[in-house]
Amino acid sequence: MTEPEPTSERIREAEVWASIRTERAALAADLEKLADDRWTTPSLCRGLTVREVLAHLTAGASLNTVRWLAGVLRCRFDFDRQVALRLAEQLGADAAETLERFRRVVPCTTKPPLPAIAMLGETLVHGEDIRRPLGIRHAYPTDVVTRVAEYYQGSDMVVVAKKRIEGLRLTAVDGPFTTGSGPVVSGPTTALVMAMTGRAAYCDDLEGDGVQILRGRCGTG
Repeated sequence: MTEPEPTSERIREAEVWASIRTERAALAADLEKLADDRWTTPSLCRGLTVREVLAHLTAGASLNTVRWLAGVLRCRFDFDRQVALRLAEQLGADAAETLERFRRVVPCTTKPPLPAIAMLGETLVHGEDIRRPLGIRHAYPTDVVTRVAEYYQGSDMVVVAKKRIEGLRLTAVDGPFTTGSGPVVSGPTTALVMAMTGRAAYCDDLEGDGVQILRGRCGTG
């Protein structure tokens, strides 16, 4: 019996998981020689250090739907408490263990009840939450960051993004991404993604009449 041809949806999902693995591995490599005292650097994710954000990424890659639902019930539908609980589980005794735990999940396709593209978005956004405060630059493939931008422009599922950019026209200067109408916000696709997910620091990398509007919406929602 011949195997059925993979559908275009399955092909796209496989491509997304390949990108997730690539970006996780790149982040692990960037942090491999990080000095001990830099692991406590505040990240762009409010209230968390770069080490804690990495543990959060590990937690997300370790939770299937059953474990996620069990945690939600345990925390009585307090989703912030659930996130904090799972982060603590993956933090480890020291930074070296935090990084090793993250390395172990690089190839994993385990996920909560979210689409794979949301996991790619989490990997990219939290990767930048870590890298920017540490002064680490990373070049994302244009097609990967464009795919993430296209997901966030139409979704408020994991983080408020669609609502945040309402009434604005976002245009990438390094790729094909564009969306919306209204005052213009233009710049690198990565900066657009980070700003639409509430990271005000990336508004410094953007131009246009809509930048101050978007900056004012960062940190809300």
